[in-house]
Amino acid sequence: MLKAELLEIIKNGENSGVEFKRDDLRPEQLAKEIVAFANFEGGKVLLGVEDDGTITSIQRPDLESWVMNVFTDHIHPIIMPYYEEIALENNQRIAVITVLQGTSKPYVLRHHGREEIYIRIGSTSRLATREQQARLFASGGLLHPELLPVSGTHFENMDIARLKDYLANLVGDPEMPVSQNEWEIRLQGLGFMEQREDSPAVCTIAGLVLFGRAPRRYLRQAGIRWMAFSGNDKEYQALDDTFLDGPLVALCEGKANGGRQIIEPGLIERTLDRINPFISTESNSIDETMRRYRVWHYPLEVIREALLNALVHRDWTRALEVEIINYADRLEIISPGALQNSMTIDKMLAGQRSPRNPIIVEVMRDYSYIDARGMGVRRKIVPLMREQVGREPIFAATSDYLQITLPRATKS
Repeated sequence: MLKAELLEIIKNGENSGVEFKRDDLRPEQLAKEIVAFANFEGGKVLLGVEDDGTITSIQRPDLESWVMNVFTDHIHPIIMPYYEEIALENNQRIAVITVLQGTSKPYVLRHHGREEIYIRIGSTSRLATREQQARLFASGGLLHPELLPVSGTHFENMDIARLKDYLANLVGDPEMPVSQNEWEIRLQGLGFMEQREDSPAVCTIAGLVLFGRAPRRYLRQAGIRWMAFSGNDKEYQALDDTFLDGPLVALCEGKANGGRQIIEPGLIERTLDRINPFISTESNSIDETMRRYRVWHYPLEVIREALLNALVHRDWTRALEVEIINYADRLEIISPGALQNSMTIDKMLAGQRSPRNPIIVEVMRDYSYIDARGMGVRRKIVPLMREQVGREPIFAATSDYLQITLPRATKS
């Protein structure tokens, strides 16, 4: 790091990625800041700087060895920092410890026989709440929230007709369960139910959202919040504002030609039917069959793909619904939760895959809602928007959500 760059960082003060410390701090104090950065998006600890930005210089002899011992003795799993010392005027020196976002979350501070999980919030490092810990365990691959049990549910909450169609016609199961006990054992094996000790089996999140009769009744964040406004901003009075509920998958039956037709729509089909009047208009002219044709403001396949991604890759530790909001100039689709682990928008656009909910993804792939390659953003959303709308989709990722904005076609 150049001296000018360091001085600019100090001038700007502490923030979510920068922490100032004297070098006479205790080992657990440094470890706390490192753990918080590793569990967040990485950051820098500057030793030899007061909280107000006053440079006091480093005083501790063999500081680098002391820092490395802190990483070895107090931080788990092991994480390797980048350590450097920058010389300033008047023989002053600042130590800079750079930590990248960790890939084995959650990182913990080990101290006095305890393990504590810290996260970075603004310019402070705080103990993670239970919900925040769950997200860290999920992002590190140690917890799959889709397998969490949903309290109050039972076998009767599952749509058996859909399950029979799935097992017989998509999975090719040669033996269909007969009794409730056989069904529960089969569904536990698939990750759709979980047996609780000394109590009846309950639905998992995956089982309920895929095949549940009314998932939102037991899982508040299931389903979709749909809103439409006449202008370019949210207004007091919406044109349409509703919650859409139902199992993700449709109920189908076989056709004589070997295909399958929907006899009861799933959440995807219900949502598209609801929003169609707001994302298209009927033309004033007629086609060769003497019928008026419909003009779409966005490629329907793009909306379907973006909606599927929002539903199957969402973070179930967040008590929020997937949102679709239609404005006069754009359509926004918001999926709760940050991108999984080290995934970024650039990696997503390049085609990298990192499924958060593998069971849900695999079932939706069995139904052909998503293709085997799982590259819908790169293969469908981006090229179709360019081709049919002439504009790029806009992606925004925060620690709370992933949002895709589809600009409306300016010409029909």
